[in-house]
Amino acid sequence: MTASLHERSLVIDGLQICSWSREIFEEQQQAGLSAVNYTCSVWEGFAATMENVATFRARIEENSDILRSVTSVADISAAKRKKRVGVILGFQNTWAIEDRIDRLELFHGLGVRVIQMTYNTQNLVGAGCWESHDGGLSDYGRDVLAEMNRLGILADLSHVGSKTAADVVEASKAPVVYSHVCPHALNPHPRNKTDAQIQAVVNRGGLVGVTLLPWFLKPDGVATRDDYLDAIEHMLNVAGEENVGIGTDFMQDYGIEFLTWLRRDKGVGRLLAPMPDPNVPLVDAPQGLERISTIPTLAEAMDARGWPDARIERVLGLNWLRLFGDVWRD
Repeated sequence: MTASLHERSLVIDGLQICSWSREIFEEQQQAGLSAVNYTCSVWEGFAATMENVATFRARIEENSDILRSVTSVADISAAKRKKRVGVILGFQNTWAIEDRIDRLELFHGLGVRVIQMTYNTQNLVGAGCWESHDGGLSDYGRDVLAEMNRLGILADLSHVGSKTAADVVEASKAPVVYSHVCPHALNPHPRNKTDAQIQAVVNRGGLVGVTLLPWFLKPDGVATRDDYLDAIEHMLNVAGEENVGIGTDFMQDYGIEFLTWLRRDKGVGRLLAPMPDPNVPLVDAPQGLERISTIPTLAEAMDARGWPDARIERVLGLNWLRLFGDVWRD
């Protein structure tokens, strides 16, 4: 029963930052993913991000037996029918547009549909969650947000500072998202979001995607699939079952060097958080959800907790589909 539920469900992962390899794409397809928000820019500037987008578009073409480009909700439904993985191009920073708002339209034309306002620290738009002083959304940031609203690019707030995030929620003419976060109430990590922050987003039509990174799930960084489901259940209680999805943040086939680049300010500056012991194997997923291939076990585990099929289908993907439909200009 549960296997068929997973198979017939739209399964949308709100964020992954895995390597761009055939092996990963095959695993995503075998796991039954209908669509993935795939990060192709974090600390890169305009030129490097353009190269990344060009590379990823080429990867989609080269692997068209597995992948399909997604720029509309209809593309996601088509990917599901054809048993393809729909690729949503996404940025985890507005760093890529530098000081040129007109570049948003260029990237939109190339297929980018999700952009995070800031990544951990300060940029021209506002502050990240690890910036020591959060002055809120800048005037330039308000113009960036207005252009994203006009184009139909979803604004992500996962790594954004609390004041900047609140300003975005207030100023946005479209719903916004926490694509990959955990509840602060279960683990008071600076990257986790309070119940009030979650409610502010969903009250404006937004959604919260729950990440499975163990250092966000548990203070000691040791977590299991049950801990992940506990986090999802907390979000359901706070946000309602029509406003919660999965946003795993899988970083599969990357190692400590990549994680170090992510955790440094602008990729090269000060470390923003302590690094794992280099002599100990990196654990970046909970026990029972170690790889993308384990995603199909979520439906079974949710069913074992007594969740109705309709709730499971919403969390696995239908809620994401609703949000994309509300924001994108198909």
